[in-house]
Amino acid sequence: MMADGIMKKYPEDVIIHILLRLPVKFILRFKCVSKTFYTLIQSSNFINLHFNRTTISTYNNILLKRSFKEDIQRFKAIFSFISTTGNDNPKFVYPDLDVPYTISVISVDNDLLIDSRHGLIALMNPETTILYNVSTRNYILLPPSPFDIPKGFYESIESGGFGFDSVVNDFKVFRISEVFKEDGYGYIEDGKKKVEVYEVGIDIWRELDHVNNQQLPTLCWLNSSVSFKGVYHWIAFFEGEDKILCLDMTTEIFRNMQIPDSGNYYNGTLHSLLLLNESLSLLCYPCEESLVDPTTSLMEIWIMKDYNIYESWIRKFTIIGLPTDSPLAVWKDYILLFQSKSGYLMSFDLHSNEIKEVNIHGCKKSMRAINYKECLTPIPR
Repeated sequence: MMADGIMKKYPEDVIIHILLRLPVKFILRFKCVSKTFYTLIQSSNFINLHFNRTTISTYNNILLKRSFKEDIQRFKAIFSFISTTGNDNPKFVYPDLDVPYTISVISVDNDLLIDSRHGLIALMNPETTILYNVSTRNYILLPPSPFDIPKGFYESIESGGFGFDSVVNDFKVFRISEVFKEDGYGYIEDGKKKVEVYEVGIDIWRELDHVNNQQLPTLCWLNSSVSFKGVYHWIAFFEGEDKILCLDMTTEIFRNMQIPDSGNYYNGTLHSLLLLNESLSLLCYPCEESLVDPTTSLMEIWIMKDYNIYESWIRKFTIIGLPTDSPLAVWKDYILLFQSKSGYLMSFDLHSNEIKEVNIHGCKKSMRAINYKECLTPIPR
């Protein structure tokens, strides 16, 4: 009754303005106060206003997925929610959240944590895909693809992706695989690319029938990828060199993008895609085998100032003496997070070159991290 009295006493736009300034955990509590508040907070108008708000819309929070070994064949994965204090020391801001369906070793070594940039995230491996709104603690396990492969053929799932199509107002999951058969000597022949799309809102898997087999490059499941500006981006291997493979969420058409010239190492350069200063960015670093002296290893971070304009690539940071093969994310646009060989979370200040070990641990190479902001985006069911 008191809540309804508040709604009658104050205009709805005033109530909305107040609610928009609250953390999600407090907004969710108001849903239990009265039917009026419940209806308001569940409305698509309020959810969109909350997502697009400018007062607290920064991506200064980190969602960290990490795994722990429970016994010989069983693992446990958790989400940790990390923010910062005034001196940039990471701290937990919410209790850890158990991640379901992640008990096998494949979830330790092969998970992809993907931010749609529209409120939901995906945790994918070659076997399962789980969609989350970690702010509301809601999730769904996607149904498996219903498409069979011809008898005598095999399927190798190469990569996956997740993003939001603003035209149809729906989330889409992508899986890219190669369907092939072997000759009598075990060599692959008749390999063809297959791209499957799952539309979350209508609960349907379908295959793209316009994919040109020659158009798609070599992809590896753990290659870096990111959703940005309605396009999904992968690091891919084109005829002897790395490029960025792009898939438009709406048209579902592939194209590729050149990466900037960076340092060449004896055994090659590794690349990771990042979002920095709200721009598509690229981390270039040597693979471990090419390091002669780790103290002189060179890493570069490039930013594409104008999207899809090759000439707009600029080298933003050069880092010396920070060997890692597990970069995770750039936090607050100047703190590089990575996992150490001992399994601890590490932070590197790109301005001061200060490196810190954070007291957060997980199985080696199990950590995945994304910048996220709280939202009320519902998961279609």
